[in-house]
Amino acid sequence: MSTSTLSRGTTRLAGLPSALPVAVGLAAGFGIAQGTGVRALGGAVFLAGGVAAGWLWQRRRGWAVTAGLAAVYLVAFVLAHVLAIGVGWPAWLAVGVVTSVAAGISSGVADRSQRH
Repeated sequence: MSTSTLSRGTTRLAGLPSALPVAVGLAAGFGIAQGTGVRALGGAVFLAGGVAAGWLWQRRRGWAVTAGLAAVYLVAFVLAHVLAIGVGWPAWLAVGVVTSVAAGISSGVADRSQRH
């Protein structure tokens, strides 16, 4: 793979809203773990979503915002478990709520225009 091919791919990825890998990491990660019964596979999707979102956050807003949004992403993961297991919400409802909130926060913080 040439450097120009990698550069084109990186440019395309840079145009994605960061809310997309957040949503994929949380919702698809859960769905894959539940559907396959392989929690590690769902965890790999969760990790990949977080890495992709983190790359976008860092490029757009720097390391401090990336750290904050990474914390939001991790808290959303934990909160989905708390809501489903601890509170008794249906699992998909818990995942849907935390995914919506985390993706919304990511969009509002990292994807908004930098122009004032």
